Amino acid sequence: MTRKFPKITVWRAIFAAILASGLYATYLRVRYGLGGATNLSDKFPWGIWIGFDVMCGVALAAGGFTLVAMVHIFNIKTYKPVLRPAILTAFLGYCLVVVGLLYDLGRPDRLWHPLVMWNPHSVMFEVAWCVTLYSTVLFLEFLPVVFEKFGLHKPLEWIHKISVPLMILGVLLSTLHQSSIGSLFLIVPQKEYPLWYSPLLPVLFFISSLAAGLAMTIFESWHSSRAFGRALELPLLASMGRVLAVVMSVYLWIRFLDLAHRGVFGLLLRNRIETWLFALEIGLMLVPMVLLYQRKVRMQPGALYACAVMVLFGLIANRLNVGTTGLEAGSGTHYIPRWSEVAVTLSIVGAGFAIFRAVAHYFPVFEAPSEEQAHEEMGETEADPVAIG
Repeated sequence: MTRKFPKITVWRAIFAAILASGLYATYLRVRYGLGGATNLSDKFPWGIWIGFDVMCGVALAAGGFTLVAMVHIFNIKTYKPVLRPAILTAFLGYCLVVVGLLYDLGRPDRLWHPLVMWNPHSVMFEVAWCVTLYSTVLFLEFLPVVFEKFGLHKPLEWIHKISVPLMILGVLLSTLHQSSIGSLFLIVPQKEYPLWYSPLLPVLFFISSLAAGLAMTIFESWHSSRAFGRALELPLLASMGRVLAVVMSVYLWIRFLDLAHRGVFGLLLRNRIETWLFALEIGLMLVPMVLLYQRKVRMQPGALYACAVMVLFGLIANRLNVGTTGLEAGSGTHYIPRWSEVAVTLSIVGAGFAIFRAVAHYFPVFEAPSEEQAHEEMGETEADPVAIG
């Protein structure tokens, strides 16, 4: 019997190189500590491991609570086919956020301390508990997929009995910590650049997490359809694109009203790196928002995917601007990530994609709609083509 080895492709070679560099960077982090593996300092203690791995990771994993709220709380059953992939993406995202924290903490062996050493006056304490509890909820929400795979009918019945309160708890927990991450920066009004500091940061972080969840669902569905040879749920994703446009409109409207109220529009006339990065961030959000209001754009898979990617990059730019760019001037230093920091981040992202693909390949992550549901959806689409656009 001849054993087949995986075919070597360009992407697999790149993935192997990223993982190898990440492993070596991990060795440097463990062997020499934060000072020997990063460009962080006492003046600038938070870099891309917080700005991207944690702040962006939590936001990009928001598809779980967004889709759960839409399907099970607001009873919009149309989005049920993309619910399980969104939950898997969220669960992996939160697990990888914890991995990123292990790299960033000076004493990662004390990660469990907030669970037993309570400080209810600390926003970080609330975030730590919410992330821990919500990760547990996501694990329980994903368990039915495992039970179905192995035919464990009795545990499946038990988990279904607690599914509704479980999902409500998950939405509440996610709402709390999505906004609380923005609250972390309310204590540094003199250090955060005025284009990003705002007393509305918790509200803005929560609304943008909703947009991130919707965009990430479109992104994941597009890649899954190509990787697994599945038909793309275009009418479903097109309607999601319309909701995304509305959410982005609300976010940008609040954002510019806040800038006007605080009287900081004049900063946009200064030739500074903050001005250009702010313009990039807003452009990456504004362009797809305008495009997604057009039905012909939403009904083209490539255009819909491109808009979702722009939204994701815009939200990533926002989190990085708040967590790094906006703090540089106030800290009196300049931060450029060391190659090892970038290697760890890329390896975490690459591992997330690989694990998602493996789990989706061996477990029933993608639910096949029943014939009755398929006929109903087809009938609704034929009867009212504008309903999805």
